Amino acid sequence: MSKNSGKDKAKSATANKTIALNKRARHEYHIEERFEAGLALQGWEVKSIRAGRGNIIDAYAYVKHGEIFLIGAQITPLIQASTHVVANDRRERKLLLHRSEIDKLVGKVERDGYTIVPTAMYWSKNKIKLEVALAKGKQTHDKRDAAKDRDWAIEKQRVMRRGNRDA
Repeated sequence: MSKNSGKDKAKSATANKTIALNKRARHEYHIEERFEAGLALQGWEVKSIRAGRGNIIDAYAYVKHGEIFLIGAQITPLIQASTHVVANDRRERKLLLHRSEIDKLVGKVERDGYTIVPTAMYWSKNKIKLEVALAKGKQTHDKRDAAKDRDWAIEKQRVMRRGNRDA
């Protein structure tokens, strides 16, 4: 074994840390604050996620009995992995957070009308983590304004590039 093989392993481990992203959350919500949460998963779910079968696009979190659960996240079971268990790919999954974080999230959701939205699923120290965001839903006019701002930023970049070529 050469010394470089360890570096190659480290590079490959950091390169594919992200499992799933919820890009739609940024367009649908005003994101206020982000939290890192663990997930209570079954063995077949971890195996499926390692195979790249996790999806959090339609997922959201809700409060139930002072705990926070993720619903709508899809983890498609592998055929060979879950032969002895009836696998439900969209079951409720408990989010593992500190009590102070749970209390903060519960207070904001119940009093101020916020929503808990998953934004990313990733590996951290060989454990699956979920980044959840405290967010408020955007109105349609907010979405149009965001699209206008994005288009204007692109147009500014084009103008600046053209100006730099001429100089």
